[in-house]
Amino acid sequence: MFARRHPILFFFLAFSAMTMLFFLGITALITLGISGSRLIDDSISGEKVGIIEVTGMIVDARDTIEQLKRFRDEESVKAIVLRIDSPGGGVGPSQEIYREIRRTVEKKKVIASMGSVAASGGYYIAAAADGIVANPGTITGSIGVIMGFTNYRELLDKIGLFPVVVKSGEFKDMGSPVREMTAEERQILEGLISTIHGQFVRDIVDGRNMETDAVEALADGRIYTGEQSLELGLVDRLGNLVDAVEWAGTLGGIEGDVSTVYAKERKFTLLEYVFGSSIKELAARLMRTGLSAEFVYQPGAVGR
Repeated sequence: MFARRHPILFFFLAFSAMTMLFFLGITALITLGISGSRLIDDSISGEKVGIIEVTGMIVDARDTIEQLKRFRDEESVKAIVLRIDSPGGGVGPSQEIYREIRRTVEKKKVIASMGSVAASGGYYIAAAADGIVANPGTITGSIGVIMGFTNYRELLDKIGLFPVVVKSGEFKDMGSPVREMTAEERQILEGLISTIHGQFVRDIVDGRNMETDAVEALADGRIYTGEQSLELGLVDRLGNLVDAVEWAGTLGGIEGDVSTVYAKERKFTLLEYVFGSSIKELAARLMRTGLSAEFVYQPGAVGR
């Protein structure tokens, strides 16, 4: 039988079939017009602190940028708290958020509040704020860049598939998942990683007003607790979200009790919800075949 002769290929075909059935079911629900929105009331009058949440992998900067712009232009919002609970994510989206925070601090105070994890890209965007508040046990740091891919060459050999590649240049398929990486290709990629790593360090230096040597000494990819980070100068205070809100309110000139407002999220369809979920992010990472540089805390991976 086919399943006995090619068990690995049979498994992948079966898995693909089940996945297809799952998404067909989701599509059927979509046709019913199911949709919704997760809105938090922002009708509180008077001066307030705006809260923007960055949770999960940083894969798209658009929503966070829009929320920053909205609070920056809203007269009643006197300061902003960026609540971060993220292991980081893509280099590009992280840099886009960093830039928008730096643009925002020119007009309003921004305080970063770290949740359970604010590492790598999560720390990167926090460094753009006027101040950082972390819990004593927050996992942060992981300053560095990682690039990786899955190589399927041995699997393809076992099931008798032989990829054919036609390319216009020697390095056009650099990082191919179907062949071994050459020494020259590895050297090129290490140079790329080194360049992006330098950007990470430079932006922390600018955002945190730290010495380059001090940041470089901490930027070996290791993680730190919030308590350790305070001693190292990576964060400014220990506390929770309430502490961050009170600090932001004080910096924004709000007297007395501080009211807060969360950014409204646009309406979403069920399809957008499913495809924007952490399950999708995990699946995309597991099935990734191309190269991508990331600011992400990824235990067990090798990077700089």
